[in-house]
Amino acid sequence: MLSKKIENSLNEQIEKEGYAAQLYLAMASWSETQGYDGISQWFYAQHMEEIEHMLRIIKYVNERGGHAIVPKIEQPPKEFEGIKQIFEASLEHEQMVTRSINDIVGLCLNEKDYTTHNWIQWFVDEQLEEESSVNAIIDKLNMLGDKNLYIFDRDIMKMRDEG
Repeated sequence: MLSKKIENSLNEQIEKEGYAAQLYLAMASWSETQGYDGISQWFYAQHMEEIEHMLRIIKYVNERGGHAIVPKIEQPPKEFEGIKQIFEASLEHEQMVTRSINDIVGLCLNEKDYTTHNWIQWFVDEQLEEESSVNAIIDKLNMLGDKNLYIFDRDIMKMRDEG
């Protein structure tokens, strides 16, 4: 059985994962309207991944005797300044999610909920991968500058598959 503190923190995380899904969906839509088909595919894939994360938490909360709450999700931005900026915003969001996951880990230890502590480790590893993946993309964009994005756009899904 989950403590109320852990149940509440996991419900807050459900909302964060839901917002991440919406944010990536908005980024995918914007990229697609700018002609970046590869980048939009990358963000559509990220959107689906965040939906899976949200569902994973919902199922866990319910299986452990809690009640997962489907949140109202804030609307993400519709417009972005450019490709590098969109990935920088993605990284900033992932770093916030990492801090939130780390807070849940700390709460699990304080509450002596070692079952949830063990379960949440999957998200700890996932966040390491997420940040590393976006950092690698930003590194490549720094090498390219704001020009010559055609090949980058064409090849971005290969980077996702390799990461």
